[in-house]
Amino acid sequence: MIPVTKMESVTALLGRLETAVSTLENKLGSVPSNFSPSSSSSAQLSRPSSSVSQNISPSFDDSKILEYDALVQTSFGRVLAAAEKIGDRVLAPTNLLREALAVEKSVMLHFSKCKKPNIEGLNKLIQPLSELITKASAFTEGRRSDTYNLLKTIAECLPALLWVVYTGKDCGLSLPAVHVEEIWQSAEFFNNKVLVEYKTKDSNYVEWAKALKEFFVPGLRDYVRKNYSVGPTWNPTGVDVTEFKANNSSFFPASPNALPQDTSLPPPPPPPRSLPVSADGRGGLKASTSAVFQKINKGESVTAGLRKVTADMKTKNRLDGQGVATVGSGSIKPRSRGSAFSKEGPPKLELQMGRRWAVENQIGKKNLTIDECNSKQSVYIFGCKDSVVQVQGKVNNISIDKCTKTGVVFMDVVAACEIVNCNGVEVQCQGTVPTISVDNTAGCHLYLSRSSMGASITTAKSSEVNVLVPDGTDNSDMLEHALPEQFIHTYKDGQFITCPVLHSVG
Repeated sequence: MIPVTKMESVTALLGRLETAVSTLENKLGSVPSNFSPSSSSSAQLSRPSSSVSQNISPSFDDSKILEYDALVQTSFGRVLAAAEKIGDRVLAPTNLLREALAVEKSVMLHFSKCKKPNIEGLNKLIQPLSELITKASAFTEGRRSDTYNLLKTIAECLPALLWVVYTGKDCGLSLPAVHVEEIWQSAEFFNNKVLVEYKTKDSNYVEWAKALKEFFVPGLRDYVRKNYSVGPTWNPTGVDVTEFKANNSSFFPASPNALPQDTSLPPPPPPPRSLPVSADGRGGLKASTSAVFQKINKGESVTAGLRKVTADMKTKNRLDGQGVATVGSGSIKPRSRGSAFSKEGPPKLELQMGRRWAVENQIGKKNLTIDECNSKQSVYIFGCKDSVVQVQGKVNNISIDKCTKTGVVFMDVVAACEIVNCNGVEVQCQGTVPTISVDNTAGCHLYLSRSSMGASITTAKSSEVNVLVPDGTDNSDMLEHALPEQFIHTYKDGQFITCPVLHSVG
């Protein structure tokens, strides 16, 4: 049995021998099939030609290519298997990635057989990959479907395969391994959304997302770091990329269902309006441009066909007032404002996750009641207008946010009652509350019961805050106290002393 180290040495030696043979074939030409050692005529050796170089078939014994095939078949095979279990809605975008991996392999086959191309040749080489990236991005545009996060994951991770165009530190890309990891970090945002969305719905989606992540990081990243750490290495004595035709075999056996015809992918957006087409079928861009410049070059005669605007035709000189747009005339229609609450969402009155009561976007509701509550639950009131909310029972916390002309009546609060970003609200405590905070609110009336008069009230960036407390007896009227809005700050004994402004009457 041959040791592993010797086997690796033999494999490396075979790779070097294959490279040397390919170089000799490129320089001397190919050997005819009827050539025999006994033949003495040197004319049987054909000269190199473009047709010969086009038929050069790369060797699949290259260790880098074999390692890449193994990575795709094992790691990406899990992704493809999960997609096939789910169906066409996931299989179709996954096949886009499968095609892109095949294109990337084709580009990699050029490294050892071709000399480094120029920018134009490199762009032409990766054109199929660029088209697949554009196609995947087009599926994420327009109206969002329920597979948007999945489609977005594919569209975001495809540019990771562009590490093959790395030409140096000035090319605008990071090192290949770093580039793969950076691109995947962008795609992982949407991949995590797929995991969260289907965590309790479908395990096949979860397997698809996890397998996709493992394929890119650490799979593809570590492969690129190991074999192409500083970028692709081209063959200085190789053929031109335009003369080389890679014999690229598929990673997986083709099946009739590989690309289903009827998929749930949304159609790509319509193409931009095309230029006029001439009778011979060619684009009319050149003809149209020439016609425009031909008219411009006429000089002053270009304006000969325009109508002269006299002084009496000008709007400012017209006596009948026609052409003057006014708001009342209906020529200009003022934009009507929609409801300030319509964009916030539908009305809600529900208990969320057993811990928080949500009262949101209620308009004109005077009988909103929360009666089944306990001291471990909180109440969040948001975006309500012209409404009244009653909390019958003890709760842990009450928050009132962005409400207008809304009344809140509650019994007991364990922690605090918070009023934020409100306008013209009234809050009444019928039991006890230790803390009340009012922040960025214009117009707030606080009604305190006798048992809640010891509450601590904090105000910030608020105006027209009035507190009403009971008088000597329960049957008497409540006394209203205005909390100060203006303060005087004086510097004394090395510190500032702040006191409210007092207004005297009489």
